[in-house]
Amino acid sequence: MDQVLSDKLEAYLARSVAETLSLIERLAVIPAPSGMEDARALFCRDWLIENGADSACVKVDAAKNTLFFYNCEDTKDWILFSAHTDVVFPDTEPLPFWRDDTYLCAPGVGDDTASLAVLLMVARYVANEKPSSKYGILFAANAGEEGLGNLKGIRKIMEDYGAHIRRAYTFDGQFDSVVTKCVGSCRYEIILETEGGHSFNHFGNRNAICAAARLITRLENCDIPQKCDGKTTFNVGLIEGGTSVNTVAQRARFLYEFRSDEERDLERMRIFFEHCIQWARDERLAEITVQTVGIRPCGGAVDRETLEEMIAEAVAVSEAYSGLPCKRTCGSTDCNIPMSLGIPAICVGAYLGEGQHTREERIRADSIPIGLRIAARLILGYFDWEE
Repeated sequence: MDQVLSDKLEAYLARSVAETLSLIERLAVIPAPSGMEDARALFCRDWLIENGADSACVKVDAAKNTLFFYNCEDTKDWILFSAHTDVVFPDTEPLPFWRDDTYLCAPGVGDDTASLAVLLMVARYVANEKPSSKYGILFAANAGEEGLGNLKGIRKIMEDYGAHIRRAYTFDGQFDSVVTKCVGSCRYEIILETEGGHSFNHFGNRNAICAAARLITRLENCDIPQKCDGKTTFNVGLIEGGTSVNTVAQRARFLYEFRSDEERDLERMRIFFEHCIQWARDERLAEITVQTVGIRPCGGAVDRETLEEMIAEAVAVSEAYSGLPCKRTCGSTDCNIPMSLGIPAICVGAYLGEGQHTREERIRADSIPIGLRIAARLILGYFDWEE
């Protein structure tokens, strides 16, 4: 690394640790299921304006992204820095939160609340210090990253501003890894319907639950593509149906997905899935409806030199400030969309913790100062550096 954080910025970050922990708590209790991020979006908008951002440069868009445009009006080349507002939990009431001397605990406290708070704190520094840059900088608290959110927020950002964005960083996950390769996915809702009936009087009628079980068994007998440098997976994530113990089930549904970090293996899985559905129809297991509920692309053709430069810097910064090895990994993140459009993008961590996607998720309070420094170093690297 040929740059270090300025004394002024170091002092700001040191002063901001306690406030960042408090901000994590304030954000963590705000419910934000994918598609219902309104309250967090408005909180982020108001917080940015109250903390020095020009109100004319902050907005919440139609996808529920909170956007802070800095130096973008007269600059055609932008850098995007984002963290997502939604969590995997369906709660619409305030989420539970507690902390002790070591941990901050809440559903979604790490994924992605901690990273969002870190991003906001660095954005505040930029808003107040007004450093110069040859780039436009777009800070985004974006919606729809999790599950069936289907990357709605970042898709909208790319649709509206992709022509300007030259590089994209998303803060998500822990700082012992950098996501450098995109995992694509296809997600489906499968509904099976039969005539059903009384469990005794109509015994022998088709049972939608049994039909679903047979189809799932078929899907489980999948010859997954195996590669030393790639990974492909599948999962049945939810199943429901039936009426009562003495009713032949008329309806069942389940959610199914497959993932891969190779586009051609995604296609192979899609063909296998379609063959299984056709088999079930040919066997007349049930009347079957298939609804696509999410498609996430793998990465596309990007400038490898630029991407490698971004990766090398992020790994070096993370290792320098954390003292931990930082590995390259693959994942499904907001980077999927810019990468699929040819825009170099990486996902960088901002904390250490455990229990991701569980209600017992927790993060280490002492990791937040490190996350602040990592984010600040990567973001402020795109500004004119002055002591």
